[in-house]
Amino acid sequence: MTPDSPQRTPPGLLVFPQRPARRRLAVALVAVVLILFIIPIAARRWTDFLWYREIGFERVFLLKIVAQWTLALTTGLITFALLYSNGRLALRGLEVNEVPLFDRFRAGRLTRETFLERLAQLLMPLAAAVLAFLMAVTAGTGWRSLVQFHYRSPFGVVDPIFGRDISYYVFTIPMLENVLAFASAALMLSLVAIAIPIYVMRGALGVQALRLRVEPMARVHLSVLAAAVVALSGVRTLLVTVPSILYSQHGPLQGASYTDLHVTLPALRIMGGVAILAGAWLLWGAWRGSVVRGAAIALGGYLVLNILAVGIVPSSFQRLVVQPNELDREAPQIKNYIDGTRKAWGIDSVDRRELETTQRLTMQSLQANRATIDNVRLWDRAPLLQTFGQIQAIRTYYDFVAVDDDRYRLGGELRQVLLSARELDPTSLPTRTFVNEHLTFTHGMGLTLGPSNQVTPEGLPVLWMKDLPPAATIAMKVTRPEIYFGEMGGEFVLAPTKQKEFDYPAGEGDAAVYSTYDGRDGVDVGSFVRRLLFAFRFQSLNIVLSSDLTPKTRVLFHRNIRERAELALPFVRFDNDPYLVVTDSGRLKWILDAYTTTDRYPYAQQMADGTNYMRNSVKVVIDAYDGDVRAYLSDPGDPMIRTLSRIYPGLLRPLAELPADLRSHLRYPIDLFNAQTQLYATFHMTDPETFYHREDQWQVPVSQVKSDEEGSSVGFMRHIVMRLPGERDPEFILMRPFTPRQKDNLAAWMVARNDGEHYGKLVAYRFPRQSLVFGPTQIVNRINQNTDVSQQVTLWDQRGSEVIRGELLVIPIEGSLLYVQPLYLRAEGGKIPELKRVIVAHEGQVAMEATLELGLQRLFGGSLGAAASPLAAAGSEETGTAPAAAASGSVGLILQAVQHYEKARAAQRADDWATYGSEMQKLGEVLQKMNAQPAAKKP
Repeated sequence: MTPDSPQRTPPGLLVFPQRPARRRLAVALVAVVLILFIIPIAARRWTDFLWYREIGFERVFLLKIVAQWTLALTTGLITFALLYSNGRLALRGLEVNEVPLFDRFRAGRLTRETFLERLAQLLMPLAAAVLAFLMAVTAGTGWRSLVQFHYRSPFGVVDPIFGRDISYYVFTIPMLENVLAFASAALMLSLVAIAIPIYVMRGALGVQALRLRVEPMARVHLSVLAAAVVALSGVRTLLVTVPSILYSQHGPLQGASYTDLHVTLPALRIMGGVAILAGAWLLWGAWRGSVVRGAAIALGGYLVLNILAVGIVPSSFQRLVVQPNELDREAPQIKNYIDGTRKAWGIDSVDRRELETTQRLTMQSLQANRATIDNVRLWDRAPLLQTFGQIQAIRTYYDFVAVDDDRYRLGGELRQVLLSARELDPTSLPTRTFVNEHLTFTHGMGLTLGPSNQVTPEGLPVLWMKDLPPAATIAMKVTRPEIYFGEMGGEFVLAPTKQKEFDYPAGEGDAAVYSTYDGRDGVDVGSFVRRLLFAFRFQSLNIVLSSDLTPKTRVLFHRNIRERAELALPFVRFDNDPYLVVTDSGRLKWILDAYTTTDRYPYAQQMADGTNYMRNSVKVVIDAYDGDVRAYLSDPGDPMIRTLSRIYPGLLRPLAELPADLRSHLRYPIDLFNAQTQLYATFHMTDPETFYHREDQWQVPVSQVKSDEEGSSVGFMRHIVMRLPGERDPEFILMRPFTPRQKDNLAAWMVARNDGEHYGKLVAYRFPRQSLVFGPTQIVNRINQNTDVSQQVTLWDQRGSEVIRGELLVIPIEGSLLYVQPLYLRAEGGKIPELKRVIVAHEGQVAMEATLELGLQRLFGGSLGAAASPLAAAGSEETGTAPAAAASGSVGLILQAVQHYEKARAAQRADDWATYGSEMQKLGEVLQKMNAQPAAKKP
């Protein structure tokens, strides 16, 4: 081959790129990694910071990052130092050869043993670094427990066993668990992942003649590490496992039982001491040269003691000593369990009131409680939500997510209303383009609001606020109806831009009204760098390329109010039911309830998710237009929120700063009341013996009515405007009834008060034990057995329509109960439920009429008299609904006419023409009497 001949590559050999080509390949790989991984992560982090800074919560973002990185770096450095130092110790005595390892191996100048030794030298620092990195990442997730421990606040309550403040269990033990777990893991990795592999590769540790062989240089080192691991487990037992005995669960209680205190607790203390002694025994064995024997004795003895002390002995003691005399042995612990649960869940301050007598309701008692009757909620949320969606959505891209209960003072009286926000659903836009979804269709519009108890002649809800733009028939205004932030939320939007924002349709055809966003929320995207950052975040190149953006354009994201609140305050748990409020100035505000919780309160009953302490300590208000987030401290006495307030100073505002028009709409949160009432059904019994036998246990009645209403699964829990027994004025309450365990009659009912100075107070009303008060299940059975009801339901169900039974309402009035159940009718295949009948029941008597007033008059006789609220009559006149009440003579004739008409219709469907003719004749006679009555004088 001549010098000028081209070089040929032998077949089967790989050709590596030349240096310039390799450099270009490396640059390309780095660019791919940057574009696909590094830049998107950095863009998200930076835009997150911009968002937090915009809403004024940047301390939440920065504290988390600083705490995580500080903890991670500290943990990583300590772990690396420990692993590396143990690695260097295991490698002591080995010479370092400057000739590359693999070159020596190819040259045949490296034996297998020397190769393994050199490989250990090369891999040890890398292994230490990788393991330290993994430990650092894991440790960073525990930053919150460390910060809370540093800023911890005392509870002011001590546990009954060790006498420690509850803060020790809530804040200190989690920190100790993390620190001890880290130390144990680091020592275990030093032993298992560093020292043992190195000694095996060096030949200092192995199996020879079926016996473990350990050279002296390895024996002491491994023994020290093993002794440290075993001793640390003893420390963990004494500092963490022993106090955690107060969370154990046994038989009739949660918390330390008699066996725990008299057998398990001493055994755990002995085990902790034995573990420390076992570590010392390992060191002694290593010094004497019998490390294997010493390890076997120490670890074997510890395991045997563990089995005996934690398993066999306690179970035997429980079976032979405690169970035969369980009540006598466990009475003090049961008392601790009752006290701990009542304090942890805030039910130790429930105001218990006895209803002296149960009395039959009369028309006079109903008239005296007219405010309660005027606010009976005849519309369930699910049917009303469907109706709103059909009659008030206006366009396909609008939707209603949920219906909220609230109260407003209208016409000088407190009225219960049902309202729902009309939000934009971008997934339902006719054309889904970048411009439509992110620039033009940016927000919802207004709300629908109406009374909870009024119906039009067609069976539809009366609406006091409706249509687009929102128009009100009452003294209520909405000056800023645009909803950029709501329960539906949606993707990011860019505003203001050169594109006009769609506000609402107007007139006929495609006419519409447009607007421009001028709110305070949003991150500025006027610069190219900002556009590029958000293009990476949302994976939308159009943000960079669009010519519609201006220097004033802002990007609005995290528009779902639940997501927005959770990001702003990640240290609390939020209630599942946010609600909308119309302020006096006409702005729309969302209110969300937030809780502080823990699962570490001693002797407290746990819920299904492990939580055994809960307080509604924070109220969050979010503006529906500009997304402004403000958090208010609603329970300054909660030690957990005091701790969080020290961590985030200035983040939580005093509740006194909440505007009065919003404060009047605060309500006791549903999730907390649900948990408290479930627990109070058992923990109202404070005597250990009564508690043990469950002599007076209650239960929440189970609804037998199929309902898809949101919240119906929690069982007869409803907001009601009513006058409580012994109180002068009606108020907005959250109420739930109780029945005795495995019985159907009513035992008591509990309310959470919501208004004024009484906000947050829990009151339990108990019926006399010697009296029988019909419960919900018994009333439902009575309704089902009623001939008029069953015939009407059967006829409706057979005629191409569907009957929807509303939730049975339990309405306390003075010392008795009134039950009300609405019936809705929905055409087969239709989507608009109509309220057609109202069932009223009291003490086993049932009446079904077209209106609540007629049902009450049929059941109790007489007349309710004039409507208590001028607003009710006004609302009725505007919608064509019959007035709430009329003169007794006219109402009686109306009642007769309705009865004859319904019987005639039923006979017609059954082809009973004789009955049909008779009933129509009677109807004519009643109509003649009505016509002969003098006209009512107008005022």
